[in-house]
Amino acid sequence: MNTTAWGRQPFVECVPELVAAARGDLKASLVIRNVRLVNVISGEILPGMSIAARGARIVYVGRDVSHTIGEETKIIDAGGKYAAPGLLDGHCHIESTQMTATEFARAVLPLGTTGGFFDAHEISNVLGLDGLRFMLEEARSTPLAAYMQVASCVPSTHPGLETTGAFIGPEEVAEALSWGDDMIGLGEVMNFPGVVYGDDKMIGEIQATLAAGKMADGHFTWKSDDWRLPVYAASGVNGDHECVTAEDVIERVRLGMYAKMRQGSAWHDVAATIKAHTEGGLDTRRMMLVTDDRSSESLKNEGHMNFVVRHAIAQGVKPVTAFQMATINTAERFGLSRDIGAIIPGAYADIILLDGNLADVNVTMTIAAGQVVAENGRMAIDWERYELPASAFNTVKLNRELTADDFAIAAPVAEGKAAARAIEVVENHVETIERHVQVNVKNGIALPDPGEDLCKMAVFERHGKGGGHALGLVKGIGFAKRAAIAMTVAHDSHNLTVIGNDDKLMAQAGNRVAEMQGGVVMLTEDGMTEFPLAVGGIMSDEPFETVASRSEAISQALLQAGCPLNNAFMTLSLLALVVIPEIRLSDKGLVRISAEGIDIVPLFV
Repeated sequence: MNTTAWGRQPFVECVPELVAAARGDLKASLVIRNVRLVNVISGEILPGMSIAARGARIVYVGRDVSHTIGEETKIIDAGGKYAAPGLLDGHCHIESTQMTATEFARAVLPLGTTGGFFDAHEISNVLGLDGLRFMLEEARSTPLAAYMQVASCVPSTHPGLETTGAFIGPEEVAEALSWGDDMIGLGEVMNFPGVVYGDDKMIGEIQATLAAGKMADGHFTWKSDDWRLPVYAASGVNGDHECVTAEDVIERVRLGMYAKMRQGSAWHDVAATIKAHTEGGLDTRRMMLVTDDRSSESLKNEGHMNFVVRHAIAQGVKPVTAFQMATINTAERFGLSRDIGAIIPGAYADIILLDGNLADVNVTMTIAAGQVVAENGRMAIDWERYELPASAFNTVKLNRELTADDFAIAAPVAEGKAAARAIEVVENHVETIERHVQVNVKNGIALPDPGEDLCKMAVFERHGKGGGHALGLVKGIGFAKRAAIAMTVAHDSHNLTVIGNDDKLMAQAGNRVAEMQGGVVMLTEDGMTEFPLAVGGIMSDEPFETVASRSEAISQALLQAGCPLNNAFMTLSLLALVVIPEIRLSDKGLVRISAEGIDIVPLFV
């Protein structure tokens, strides 16, 4: 962890000072009196409690902490408010908020999130270990208890299915895990078929992680009753967020895995998955609440982990249990319950005060590493900004101008109709459906009918590695007018992706994104909406408030074009993610994920 500005030093180094401060020989720097303590260890709410901290860590918890108070001790009278551990996000990609780590911290700290486990595989697919390194160092500069995972999925499967900007294998994993204790483990292992069938790269990455004494996270999208889930678990992968049903949770927990239940901006899985507990009666100790991920506009308008905890409570989970699933369970999953996840002596003083009913999760104050960092929904402090390296910019290497001809789909017949595969979007879910559709053909060119809710999709390699591209069809976008959206946010390889129903507009939008060196452009006959993302082509270097405003503008432009999808941009950004069923498009072609594996299939049936 960061050992400078925020005092997050290893516990072993703090023991003499902690014990002396707990005795009262050294005085606390902060005391919080008169709280209703949410004890996530015992599952109790204890009234009339007080908490004393010295520096970044808690030294004493009890009804009377007067012996720890000195002349310089800052005293907060909570007036009977609840005190709970700071909330932890057990699976998050900071880049998916389109913000840097600094602005992400500014966005979530007032909402009660004091730490998280961040898989920086988005920037890693663009810049490799260099991208991961600057994400880690910037996260260390913030008050967050930020733990980083080294990306397992660069690329997410193998180079034959997509082109990325970098490569990470077992040697790179071992190197990254040596950077510090806050390099906590291996990010989601998306190439689950590779693990199951013994791919050397994937098995080597897991072994490098286990050899370092770290954790490996999972991403398994075959059915929960598939015989290969126990095979996957046998590899050492012991946590998975690809749970969309109660059965998914049950099977993972029974195998000793941690089941992560997500409530992101565009995928809403908690209501279904939490039934493993509320209806199935399973113990929640291996269940976690996560985001994976929430957009900047969702953070502004709804919240972060506070929103997820509140939502779980609304599904019938007891409030203390819901808090456990976003604090101590998460800490225990990563072997960090000594440091985070509970208000106990010795732990980091990451504490939130909550007003009103606990079920409302109304955070009024956030304390991180023993400092009051946010009050009443606003940051109360600032810190020196991390300077991003030059390598983070100018990463879009398209090397040519797009034309309308780039979007012409050659058909297998000269005239009439042709049967083709289309990617059908499923609102509020990560999965897609493979649909077979009939498209009109004229002069050997396929002409999908917008009246049948069909759009074209193109993915162009943008990392300067050949410039190939592939074309496909998408169903369910809903454009009611001539429109196109282009973006370099296209998980996980983040190539330039363009979706639309007009070839000229598609070329224009794609060229504008390349000119901006990354970002999102929504273009209709009525005008253009831009969202520049200069950092790796996937993040903005602007403040949280600006990022949220620009994100909202893209959402509004999509809506005005006729796209009704909730958080449409985040949903569209996943259409190139080739490891989630049923079908996706990469720069190499149309990729189908089935029970048999992952392969490229022709567009026309």
